[in-house]
Amino acid sequence: MTPRRAEEEEDDGVELLQGTLTMMILKALSWGPMHGYAILSWLQQVSEDALRVEEGSLYPALYRLEDRDWIAAEWALTENGRRAKYYRLTAAGRRQLAAQAKSYQEFTAAMARILNAKYQPA
Repeated sequence: MTPRRAEEEEDDGVELLQGTLTMMILKALSWGPMHGYAILSWLQQVSEDALRVEEGSLYPALYRLEDRDWIAAEWALTENGRRAKYYRLTAAGRRQLAAQAKSYQEFTAAMARILNAKYQPA
């Protein structure tokens, strides 16, 4: 992900809220175990290239999630016969995904109300 500072006012990309990468990784893994490159590819594909997560952002996030016991990892062979670390969602990770998704849906609903407001501030 190419994060931008909050004070930047350019319109050339999608700025993500803090914690969004965690939620995106947990969602990707909700489909089943994946290695890092597969997570990156899935996020890019599902977002229709609107979001690009960099490896330099993904792997530290995966390590943090593993430290929190939201995901677990084990080494296995990829479909190409290469050795890769596969990550899977834990029960705690599923609960965290549900909580974050609910909070994010409430936030986006509130933002939609603001953006679609029919009256100006008093």
